[in-house]
Parts: sequence; structure tokens; C-alpha cells
Amino acid sequence: MSDTPTTLVTGGAGFLGSHLCQRLLGDGRRVICLDNLSTGSRANIEHLKGEFEFIEHDLINPIKLDAAFVYHLACPASPVHYQSNPVRTIKTNVLGTINMLGLARRTGARILLASTSEVYGDPIKHPQREDYPGNVNQLGPRACYDEGKRVAETLMMEYHREHGVDVRIARIFNTYGPRMAANDGRVVSNFILGALRGEPLKLFGGGGQSRSFCYVDDLIGGLVSLMEYQGGLRHQPFNLGNPHEITIRELAATILRLTGSAAPVVTGPAQQDDPGRRCPDISRAMTELGFQSVTDLLEGLRRTIDYFRALAV
Repeated sequence: MSDTPTTLVTGGAGFLGSHLCQRLLGDGRRVICLDNLSTGSRANIEHLKGEFEFIEHDLINPIKLDAAFVYHLACPASPVHYQSNPVRTIKTNVLGTINMLGLARRTGARILLASTSEVYGDPIKHPQREDYPGNVNQLGPRACYDEGKRVAETLMMEYHREHGVDVRIARIFNTYGPRMAANDGRVVSNFILGALRGEPLKLFGGGGQSRSFCYVDDLIGGLVSLMEYQGGLRHQPFNLGNPHEITIRELAATILRLTGSAAPVVTGPAQQDDPGRRCPDISRAMTELGFQSVTDLLEGLRRTIDYFRALAV
């Protein structure tokens, strides 16, 4: 085991991070999970206890570790969380990324940044390709996250160009599944919880905006494939997500049907800078990584509903 290269997962106790740690451990990797538990949870990794090393640490502050691979996922990723302390969100994206790039430079590690579809803002071009520069309001309430991730991507590329760091950039589109936080304000968890509790499902702006939802297992497979990819585009960004769109109104109706809930659907005002459409062009990931979003939305939602039902929340 000591000869196995170490993989560091920042944000490893979060929704995506815990699934990634589980996948890596299943692949026989030696894993260090690092998280400050601001939005992650020990409950997400309790079933992995004893299989890996857990370090509670805030990446705004430097840390000295050795690793051959770094999956850098640490950052609040839902509007409720990243807007609750926007300055800290910016610091996590900028200082945290600098600290992890410094580690990668020192140890020669390969580093993957979990970026986001939010770098495209409220897109004018549709679907979004990796060469689309985006339409982001740098002064808006979502900018702490949107622009923070854009700067993180810039840092990745500059460390690659200036210092030869081996970087990977994953632009993650809407992902759902078990271990989503009940209080994170994301639309899938909000709707499932509302349906199970009989509480109103709110459609901001009428619910006509579209999203594409990728099941967590598919997304994690894409991250691992990108980390291992050695092709000519390895230092370029890759969209990872589901290319099939659904309106938020349709999502609400689907969740009500799957839960058998009679919860009411209500409308509210549109949220500032909320994209009207968001859907990835995943041609690059399909061609270069063999990536596909294979889990049917109904099946993935059933698994997620079962998870929240078991929590009795």
C-alpha cells in the first residue's frame, strides 16, 4: 500500500467529493480527504472511515502535504452557500487554488480543478462549448462564485505555462444524486424535500428556464477519466454534464409524480443573473474521454428521492 501514489481530494466530505473518494478507494487508490466541513459533512464519509486519511483544514490557509494527484473540489457550490459569505468564497477560489497549485508545483503532482458551468454566466450561445468565453455579470450576487472559478481557471493555466504544472480543468454542469445537502438550495434537493414534506415547490420566474441534470456516478467517472487522460487537449477545459435539457417546470412535475406528492407548485420572481438556458456541448469529452451521461433522469431521481426519504427529513 505504501507504494501506491497518494491522491488528495479537497472538499472530499462534500457531495461530489465523498463520491469521488469512494470511487478512488474502490479503484485501490491511497486517498487523503481534506475538508473544512463548512458545507461538507462527516456523515458523507462515515462509511469510508478507516479506509483513508481525513484532514480538517481550510484551504484559505496553506498546508504542506505530499500527493501525486490532486482533485481540487473545495468551494461552496450552491448559491445559498456561496452567497452567504461571498468574500470567503472568493478567497477559497483564489487563495485555495493558489495553495493547491503551489503544492502541485512542489511535488510534481497532476492537479484537476473542479470548475463549473457558471463560468458561462447567462449564456448567449447555446449549447455551451468550451471555447465560449461566457456572459458573466462581474458585479452581480453570483460573481463571487462565477468570477472566482474563472480566476481559478486562469491560475491553472498560468501555473501550467509558467511552471509546467500538469493541470486538468473540468467544467461541471448541474449534478444530482444521494448525499446532496438538504439545506444547499439546489433545485433538485429543494423540489424533492418540498414534495416529501408537502411544502410548495417554487418556480422562480415561472420555471421556463432549462437545465440539464447529470447523475453523480456519471460525473465522477468523467472526473477520473479526465485526470487519467493524456491526450493533446489535456490542459484544456472539458465540459462534463448531461446534454439533455429539461425545464424547471417539467422537473417539478416529474418529482411530484415520482414521489406521489400533492404539494402545490407556486411561482416567484426571477432571480438576478439566473441563466435562462444552460446545457453543455460535451463533444470534446465524448471524443477524448469516452464520457457519456448514461443514467436515465427518472432512475437517478428515484435513487435521490430514496436517499432523502431514508433521512426522514
